[in-house]
Amino acid sequence: MDYRTEAPDILREFLTYHETIQGHSRKTVDEYFLDLRNFFRYIKLEKGRVPRAMEFEQISIDDVDLDLARSVGLSDVYAYMSYLSRDRAKHANSPDTAYGLEPAARARKIAAIRSFYKYLTNKAKLITENPMQDLDSPRLKKTLPRYLSLDESIQLLESVDEPNGARDYCILVLFLNCGLRISELVGLNLSDVRGEQLRVLGKGNKERIIYLNDACQQAIETWLAERSHQAAADRNALFLTRRHTRMTTDAVHYMVKQRLKKAGLDASLYSSHKLRHTAATLMLQNGVDVRTLQEVLGHEHLNTTQIYTHVDNENLRSAARATPLSRVKTKKREKKQTPD
Repeated sequence: MDYRTEAPDILREFLTYHETIQGHSRKTVDEYFLDLRNFFRYIKLEKGRVPRAMEFEQISIDDVDLDLARSVGLSDVYAYMSYLSRDRAKHANSPDTAYGLEPAARARKIAAIRSFYKYLTNKAKLITENPMQDLDSPRLKKTLPRYLSLDESIQLLESVDEPNGARDYCILVLFLNCGLRISELVGLNLSDVRGEQLRVLGKGNKERIIYLNDACQQAIETWLAERSHQAAADRNALFLTRRHTRMTTDAVHYMVKQRLKKAGLDASLYSSHKLRHTAATLMLQNGVDVRTLQEVLGHEHLNTTQIYTHVDNENLRSAARATPLSRVKTKKREKKQTPD
């Protein structure tokens, strides 16, 4: 799939803007394309541009232009959201799929539509008023992040053995100490290790520097000593597979699950991303302020980081103990006898 050849002009220009000017990753731009392709297939169907009996996935968007984009209003988008929540297959290619996308998936599609119309209005100046100005996103259920305790983290690290012990231990140490995203970890190159500093390329190709503690430096040093004896197909990659190619996200996901099982932890509850949550939670519990944590994790917005402040907050416990009623004991009540 390549939007540069498959997208109509009006979408291609928007996607190119995001990739070249906004600096969004290829993966993000590809997801925008898929979301907008799906949306305009629905719009064409609802506006009678294609036969009702036509297979949804077969609807072409080659003819999507400014006139069609202008014809879309808020009511069309909300009707599309209703379709997604009730009738859209969760897994389009599976015969046994369930129907109805979760709020988070619908919110991502709303974000793509909102961004597209904002571009048409503010950047391309192709429309004068943004019809999606007041577009609301689905209400998302807020859930607290799951994380390992300190003892469980130590248990995980102490259980690492051969094969690939030095590599896997180093990856787990970086996850648990630095809170890296899995995409950031697999993208690390040898040149990104600079003594006590680690250069990380985060979302939107934004660079940040993470300082490595003694445990991280020692784990990297041990792995690099072993890596130096391996023939690398990718000479730049920090972490290599057994085939000497760069570690992929799937390979890291699998490794983490296997190491969790080996440590006697429930691999169905935890993942590489949960190790990032663990790092964030442990930092906050041990005195790191939320602004600093925002920099470490590479969050663009502070409210993304603030979810961790609700995980295990001693100040909240202190507040609960501070009320004078906290010391009032419940009196035992005698049951009154009632006649039979």
